[in-house]
Amino acid sequence: MKIRRILATAVAAAVTTPVVFLSAAPAFADTKPSPASTQKPAQGEDDKDDMPTLEELKAAVALAQKEYDEAVVGLAEAKAAVDALSRQDHVLVAAAADAAKAAGEAATAKTAAGEALAKAEKALAELPADATEEQRTAAATAVAEAKKTADEADAAKTAADARLKKASTELLEANQAASKVYGLAEKVKKAAAETLAEAKEELEFFEEIGGECTEDEALGIALSGPKTVAAGDSAVFTLRVTNTSDRSLDAVEAYTDAGVLPDGKEPIDEDGFFKRYITVEWSSADVLEWTEITEEFDSIEVGTLVKGGHYDVKLRLTVDPEAPVGPGVAWAYGEFENNDGTCGIGEDFGHANFDITAAKGDKPEPKPTPSETTATPTPAPTHGGNNNTTQQGGSSNTPVRGTLAATGANENLTGLGLAAAATVALGAGAMVVARRRKAGASV
Repeated sequence: MKIRRILATAVAAAVTTPVVFLSAAPAFADTKPSPASTQKPAQGEDDKDDMPTLEELKAAVALAQKEYDEAVVGLAEAKAAVDALSRQDHVLVAAAADAAKAAGEAATAKTAAGEALAKAEKALAELPADATEEQRTAAATAVAEAKKTADEADAAKTAADARLKKASTELLEANQAASKVYGLAEKVKKAAAETLAEAKEELEFFEEIGGECTEDEALGIALSGPKTVAAGDSAVFTLRVTNTSDRSLDAVEAYTDAGVLPDGKEPIDEDGFFKRYITVEWSSADVLEWTEITEEFDSIEVGTLVKGGHYDVKLRLTVDPEAPVGPGVAWAYGEFENNDGTCGIGEDFGHANFDITAAKGDKPEPKPTPSETTATPTPAPTHGGNNNTTQQGGSSNTPVRGTLAATGANENLTGLGLAAAATVALGAGAMVVARRRKAGASV
């Protein structure tokens, strides 16, 4: 996705320290990056980081829809061509059937002619010694005529067989060609469907990030954890989401992730650089089992948070044994959506930096790694979240169970939110926020 590719690349660049950023310059095909606010493409050169406009995205959807509709028609025509070759009234099918009938008749005639020749030859050979000259002449004439008929039947069969072979070959080739066209039409339709779905998703994502939900100070994020984690080990971090507004928030979600910061030795890409080495799982006082953060289940559903309420989450970060030694970071942010239709993306982004040390046994023993059993237990929520007891207005509040949410408030903002979270948390938020605002201004 073009927009997500822009955001992912921005995050990867933004969270890299200045020294690493400069060392990774070849990966960005730039010898000395300029400040984001002043860097401009050369004359006539496309700015690959520019967000597409709303009009461009709508035009892309319209074009993709047109190509998909044409692909559907093409596939239907290809299928009709394949089906037609199975009907008896098709010219090639009829020709092959006629040729097969003629070949069969020719074969029968040849067999009969051969039998007649053999009979005539036998009659000639069995003439008695006292047969007259007239009898001998008649028998010889019968053999000659039978042989001529047999030769003509053989030639007719040869011609009929050639005609059958030609008709059968043409029918076979037509079937193969029609099947090939049908297969290609299926691929074209599939590709067109994927392109259309992507174009629609891009448009939807653009409208979401430029829509009603804006940055809001209603949610506070606090994230902390150990300063070192050994490759191959796990460590527990703590996350607290707090309602810092003067009102109750009806549906709150938290997004979190963690990763190894680029070291400049490999190119930065948009295909999950941060998820390559660290697995993130979460649990809470009301969700006791560790639940992995994935692309499908990427948020923690906090639920209702009353004014001043908070919700506590444990995060277990498991570092891959093959993870490189170097800096790592965990980050989090929150979103909310209220029953009255208002919504927001928290301005407060939490992050926790840590160092990834060598796996135990590879090099000198690193400092003991905090684990789930040694980490300080996270206190159960006391306000808001699952344990809040009163909403604004004094009404009774049903306990809210924090669960993993595959969908929720503004789910298409997840990529943007995590991107912005990592970026803002490490002091380079303008790279993503500026793009978001640019997109919003275009709506």
